[in-house]
Amino acid sequence: MALALVVGTTGTASAAGGASTVFARMTLAQRVGQLFMVGGAATGPGTATYSAISKYHVGSVMLTGRSTIGRSATLTVTRRLQSKATYAATLSVPLFVATDQEGGNVQVLQGPGFSRMPAALTQGTWSTSTLRTDAALWGRQLRLAGVNQNLAPVMDTVPYSLRNTNKPIGYYRREFGYTTSVVTSHGNAFLSGMLGAGVATSIKHFPGLGRVAANTDVSAGVTDYVTTYSDPYLAPFRAAVKAGTPFVMMSLADYNKIAPRVPAAFSSRIIGGMLRTELGFRGVVMSDSLAAKQVQAWSPGARAINFINAGGDLVLMTDATQVPAMVTAVLAKANADSAFRAKVNAAALLVLSAKQRMGLIAS
Repeated sequence: MALALVVGTTGTASAAGGASTVFARMTLAQRVGQLFMVGGAATGPGTATYSAISKYHVGSVMLTGRSTIGRSATLTVTRRLQSKATYAATLSVPLFVATDQEGGNVQVLQGPGFSRMPAALTQGTWSTSTLRTDAALWGRQLRLAGVNQNLAPVMDTVPYSLRNTNKPIGYYRREFGYTTSVVTSHGNAFLSGMLGAGVATSIKHFPGLGRVAANTDVSAGVTDYVTTYSDPYLAPFRAAVKAGTPFVMMSLADYNKIAPRVPAAFSSRIIGGMLRTELGFRGVVMSDSLAAKQVQAWSPGARAINFINAGGDLVLMTDATQVPAMVTAVLAKANADSAFRAKVNAAALLVLSAKQRMGLIAS
C-alpha cells in the first residue's frame, strides 16, 4: 500500500509513524538527498539550487549571502523552495531552510520584519533572560519568513589575548565572551530562545575555532595546536548538547593534539569519539561548508564521502554547482558498499527524525 504524504499550509508532511515510516518508503536516492544542504542566495536562489532539490533529491537549503529584502519577500523565496520538495524529489518531506542569523557581521536576513541583531560579543553582556527573550523574537521572525533552522549559536571561546588575531571568530566579534562560562550561559540562552520559537539550532564549530589564527573558509592548512580530547574549552559544546540542540556543526580545522593532519569533519575520532561518545550527542552532525578553501585538496565527491564515513550526517555545500558531483559519488558508493550504505541509512533517519522533532514530519 502506498504511503500518503500530505503537505499542508504549514509545510508539514503527515505520515503515520513519522520519520521511520517516511524513511522506509524512500528510495536510496531520496535518502542520500536528505544528507545534503545546498546553498542558495537569500535574495533568490539560482537554477542550480532548485535543480539540487528536484533532480538530486536534496532535502535542505541554506540561504546565503546578505539580504535586505525583508521578511515578506523572504517568505516568497522560502515558499518557492518548499514547492520543489515534491513527492518525486523528497517524498513530499519539507526542507530544512537554514541561514546564518547570529548577529553583527553575520546576519544574512535583514530589512523590514527582521530586527537588527548586535554581535554575539554584545549579546554576551546582556542578562541571560534578556538574551533568551530577544532570541525568541528573532526566532519568530525567522519562522514567519519560512526559515526553520539557524546555523547558530557560536559556542567557540576566544581567549581575550587572541580576540583580534583569531580570524574566524574573534575578528568579527562572533563569540559571546572570552571565558567558557560566559559562552556557555549566553550561548544556551540564545539556543533556548530559538528552540522555543520553533527554530532548530546548530551549535558550531566543534570542537572549537577560538584558538586558531586563519579562517578555514579562505585559508588552507588551518591547524589548532592547543585543543585536547578532553579540553576545558569543550564545556560550552557539552552544555549545549545537554540542552538539546538538534544539530552540531563540525569545524574544518585540523586538531594537532587529537587527529593530526585531518579536518575535524573528516575525523571519526572527533565525531564518533569526542562528540558522540564523550558528549553523548544523538542529533544530526553537520559539516561546515565543504566549499571551504581548507578542504579544496579533496574532490567534491571525496569531501562528502569522507564526512559521512567519519560519522557525519548532513553535508553543507554552499556552492550549488558542486552538489551533483557530491550526491552522485555518495549514491554510487552506497550502492556498491553495504557498510557505507548502512551509514547513509542511519544518517538519513537522523535527519528525518530531526524534521519530525521540528514539526516538518507529523509524529
